[in-house]
Amino acid sequence: MTRDVVSRCPWPGEDPLYVAYHDDEWGVPEYDDRALYEKLVLDGFQAGLSWITILRKREAFRRAFDKFAPEQVARYGAKDIARLMDDAGIIRSHAKIDAAITGARLWLDVMEKEPGGFSELIWKHVHNRQRVNRVRRMGDIPAKTEMSEKLSKELKARGFKFCGPVIVYAFAQAIGMVNDHLVSCPRHAACAELAKAGRPRA
Repeated sequence: MTRDVVSRCPWPGEDPLYVAYHDDEWGVPEYDDRALYEKLVLDGFQAGLSWITILRKREAFRRAFDKFAPEQVARYGAKDIARLMDDAGIIRSHAKIDAAITGARLWLDVMEKEPGGFSELIWKHVHNRQRVNRVRRMGDIPAKTEMSEKLSKELKARGFKFCGPVIVYAFAQAIGMVNDHLVSCPRHAACAELAKAGRPRA
């Protein structure tokens, strides 16, 4: 797509990787169960860091975590944890690595027991429809909302970690549950239009 420098949301700055993420991914509705697991894990790794730090390491994370295939990550043991802790390409946090592995096991449980799987578990908190906000200034975008508080509470109750309401709201923005592009940004209308199609039919 055309890179509109004038009216784009200001937060990507001029970093080409960040600009591409803003223009092509952020706010686009995501319903794929595996992709949602990956995004939630990466947002957990972001805790205490900037998103661009995670974005620059995303391909290294994908290599290290078997492309975030939950079925494989769920089987990780002590040797895998040691391997990940030695991998300079990722964030070497034992607690966050453990959260990713635990999250994979919980993801499998959700997929087995919950109608609609992991995607439905997430999207039901916005009634399966993107919340299109009309934000004009960056300072008006909240860090968390009542929705992210409720989703965070449910994820924590199920055993997921690094999923506080602030992290969960960032996750919701990224996967298009909420559209927090500024109204002046071309992606605001584009993401809202994509959301109209709703969840793809199986």
